[in-house]
Parts: sequence; structure tokens; C-alpha cells
Amino acid sequence: MGATTDGLGAELFDKQIIDFSIDSRTVRAGELFFALSQPDYERAGFNGTFADAHNFIAGALERGAIAAVARRERVDGQADMQSLIDRLIVVDDVIAALQTLARKVYEAWGKPVIGITGSAGKTTTKELTAHVLSQTGYRVLKSERNYNNGLGLPLSVLQMVSEGHQPDDYDLAVLEMGMSSPTHEIRRLVQITPPDVGVELMIAPVHLEHLGTIETVAAMKAELIEGLKPGGVAVLNADDELVMEMKSKTDGPVLTFGIQKPSDVTAREIDTSHFGLVRFRLSTPLGEAAAELPMTGAHNLMNSLAASAVATALKVKPELIANALRSVKPPKMRGEILNFAAGFTVVDDSYNSNPRSLLSMVHTLAEAGDQVKRRVVVAGEMLELGPQSPQMHREAGHEIARLGIEVLWGVRGLANEIIAGARDEGLAVTRFFDSSDEAAAAVIDEVREGDLILVKGSRSVETDKVVAILKQKFPLAGKAYDQ
Repeated sequence: MGATTDGLGAELFDKQIIDFSIDSRTVRAGELFFALSQPDYERAGFNGTFADAHNFIAGALERGAIAAVARRERVDGQADMQSLIDRLIVVDDVIAALQTLARKVYEAWGKPVIGITGSAGKTTTKELTAHVLSQTGYRVLKSERNYNNGLGLPLSVLQMVSEGHQPDDYDLAVLEMGMSSPTHEIRRLVQITPPDVGVELMIAPVHLEHLGTIETVAAMKAELIEGLKPGGVAVLNADDELVMEMKSKTDGPVLTFGIQKPSDVTAREIDTSHFGLVRFRLSTPLGEAAAELPMTGAHNLMNSLAASAVATALKVKPELIANALRSVKPPKMRGEILNFAAGFTVVDDSYNSNPRSLLSMVHTLAEAGDQVKRRVVVAGEMLELGPQSPQMHREAGHEIARLGIEVLWGVRGLANEIIAGARDEGLAVTRFFDSSDEAAAAVIDEVREGDLILVKGSRSVETDKVVAILKQKFPLAGKAYDQ
């Protein structure tokens, strides 16, 4: 990484780094601060314009950072940096330095990595996989939140040497690997932590604004399989043709999961009669076991099968997998079920959205039992779908109406096409809001006893504000689902 430490004060070498930070606003005493800037982001394939964190180094040091990693061209000959020079580690590229540090930590540790990618479901599957493996005896390092890019993945790896942790505290790592542009992001991630097991969840039309076609999405996702360690296991979704084409990318073993197509790991005798709970028979090459998943939706059942396939690749018996699945919980804002004392239920899936994941959740509402009086969908705009975005929104509206949803709200921008599509199919009870703030203000007077409400939208649309106002105004009943 071309680091220079000549200017550092000698006393710094006696201090222990307790953690690593890329945000000067939250840096704490004892942390090493990485000052990111536009050239770093551009080389690493990030889209957009970013602030130059070198302007905030002084503040980070005042908050207790023991040193800062800075870009050479931003330091050499720059008057604002010279007064700080004894606390700067100067490198050619700050993001590359962060990634190189993570790679060195990984190499010294040298234990198995499970890499997870896909157009949707990465974070939920990561949480399910980490839960199953931790419940079956493994000490698991996992990506924090949705840290799945060229910054998040190295920061996740560096947890091994943060806050008093040691690499020997962990038996394996479960890491998300994401991408949003055709700049080979996943290829760079697998160079930091080559996976022993690589999971491909699904290919859907996301990030088309930057990627152009779904075939390009598939090619970029396939870099995870191409980057497997020699002999590494590819865990592939048998129900997704584009995923199954990735078999050609590896000479190593392949383990499939699915429901519709013949699969190594599958669910039989599926029972969805209890909303928020899926009962099924888990079938793996190592045997079968009765299983329960306290989550909702066919997509979450698929995510649980992906997690089960990873455990199977590690020779975990199906009865142990099934026992672990009984105690899983959905990540916040990703299918979280909230029962309210006033007699209505909200499915908070507001973290992100695309047509496939939206319709999967709507199908779940449509299949809910007779205890539901109204099925309500609050659907935010879906972003980065490319030139076909209006049509995709309208087609989603068509399908929502066909599924028998009683009430549909659209939030922001092209969500008006969802409304238009639903009206084309005869759905009469619809409303459109220019913002999530407007929808949140309206929902207070609209909810009724017996409502089952899905809230979903792309992250920046902030449909979580609708959920937040309901939690503020109405007390929760207590349990997340009814068994």
C-alpha cells in the first residue's frame, strides 16, 4: 500500500489501536481514522461525489483518534496537513490501505470464509447463516449490518482485531459481498477474503441504472464463484436459471438449494397456515428433519435453505440445522413482523425493494388467513431499475391488484406507476403520496383493527417513517408473531 510512517511521533508506536473508523463524526479515543477522498472512491468503483475526509482529520484527532491514514498527494506540500504530520500514516490510496490491512489480518487468521451475494436477501441470509452456525458450535464473525462493499467488508474483517478481540476468537467468517456497478467490485472483495463457500441467492433487475442488463448483473455476481478458493463449494439457487449457469465458473463441488427445481437442499411439506411461521421438512444430502422458520414469505424460506446448504457444506446434521432455525429472528426492517395492541399487524420490510422482492412479500399477504380483514400495501418507489423502471413499477401494480390486495398506497416518484397499474386491474382503494412524511402523517387515521400492512420501499425513499409513526402512536402487543 506504499505507506510512509517516517513523520510519526515515536510515542504512537506504544499505543494500541482499539478500532478502525472512516467517519470523523463518530471516531472514538484509540481508533485509527482512515481519511477517504474522491480519488480513493473512484478507484474503488463507488458511484457519486464524496467529501474529502482530509478536511476532518484535525477533528478526528481532537476526538481521540491516535492517528490518521492520509492520501500522499493530499499531504505532500499541503500547509493544512503539516501541523498534523506526526500523526499521519501517508499512503498512495487510503481505501487500498484499508483493504490491504484487512487482507493481512485475514491471511494471519487463515480460517474458512463464507461469502454471500445476490440481488436480494444478502443480509437476511447472512444473519440466518451466522445464527445457524453459531447455534451448532461455531464461533462466527459476521458482517455488521449490510457492510458488503469495498469499505464494509474490510471493516468487518478488522473486527477480529478490534475492541479487544483476537483472530483466534473466531472459527469462520460469514461475509456479505455486494456490488452496484460494472467495476468488478466483487472481484476485489474476494481478493481480500477468498471464500471457501460461495452463496449465490438470486439474480434480479437491480442496479440496472449502472449495470444496464440483467445479464451484466449475473456476470458481476458470478465473480464470487470465480473467486472461490481451489476446491471451494459453490452454493447455488437451483430455482434461478442465471444462478445455475454459474456452475461453469467453478471446477469445485456444487451444492444446490431450492423449492421448485430438484435440489440438494430443499423444503418439503411446506405449511404456511400460520402467518409469520413456515413449517416444513428440511431435506439435505445428510438426511431430513422437521423444521420451523419464524419468518414470513417464500423468499425467506429460500434464504433459510441457502443457510442450511452452507451448514450442510460444513457437514452439520439436518436436525441441528432445524433446531437452530426455530430461534432465528429477521433483521430489522427486513420482514420484521410487528403486532400492535390495537389489533393490526405491520410487516416492516422497509429497508429496500425491487419488483421481485416486493411481489414475494405481497404474495405472502395474499396467503394470510381469514383473521385478516384488510391487506394493505404501502409501496415506495424502487430505484436503480434503469430505463424499464416505469414499466416495472406498472407491472408490479398489475400483479398487486390481481393478488387481491384491498388497499394500495404508493410513495414517491415512480410509485405512481404502481398505483396506475393497480387501477388498470380494477383496484379502487389507492392513494399516492409525494413523500414518506406525507404517508406517515396519513396512516395514523387510516389503520383499522384486522389490518395486515406491508411497508416496503427502496432505502432512500424512507418508508420506515411510516412504521416509526405507527410505533410512536400505538403500543405493540408484545409478540412478533402468533404460533
